[in-house]
Amino acid sequence: QERLAESGGGLVHAGDSLRLSCAGTNDDFSSYAVGWFRQSPGKEREIVAAITWNGDTTLYGDFVEGRFTISRNNAKNTVFLQMRNLKPEDTAVYYCAADPHSLILSPAIGKYLYWGQGTQVTVSS
Repeated sequence: QERLAESGGGLVHAGDSLRLSCAGTNDDFSSYAVGWFRQSPGKEREIVAAITWNGDTTLYGDFVEGRFTISRNNAKNTVFLQMRNLKPEDTAVYYCAADPHSLILSPAIGKYLYWGQGTQVTVSS
């Protein structure tokens, strides 16, 4: 059983930056693909970014437009989401999730088996 813990959310102004962290507790975490998703009230959960176990492949949601970067440090069992030039529409609960089975990155929520509790990101205008 993998447990994930997100941190780094908060209240910022439009144009600011935040870095979210996702820490895994199991040593196998370093072998999992990991994704960041977000959900705002009344909207479906959507992919923000994902990264393969070794960091050599990433994917991003269309709305990212080069503002976010996903990375990982397997020695520390941690995946990061660096967010820049935040917009009010980025306000959401951000979740990290791990896919222990797939070798190919997927934006599909159903591929991700383990989920964190989420961290709130609020961007004021």
